Amino acid sequence: MARRTVVVSDLSGETIQDAKGAKVRITFDDGRAGSIEMDVTAEEGRAMGAKGRQVARRGRKPKASS
Repeated sequence: MARRTVVVSDLSGETIQDAKGAKVRITFDDGRAGSIEMDVTAEEGRAMGAKGRQVARRGRKPKASS
C-alpha cells in the first residue's frame, strides 16, 4: 500500500498542491530564539514576500563551461 504525504498551509489550512507551495523561514537576531518555518501556498508566499526584499542566492557561483 502506497502512502502519500499531504502538505497543508499553516496560515489558511488549504491543501498545497505539488509544486504550488513555498516555505517561509523566520530567523531572529537573538540566536537563542531559534527560527520558525511555515508551509504556505504560493499565493500566500508572494503576498508576504511583496512586503520584503529579494535576497541573493548564497554559495559559490557555478564554473563557466568551456
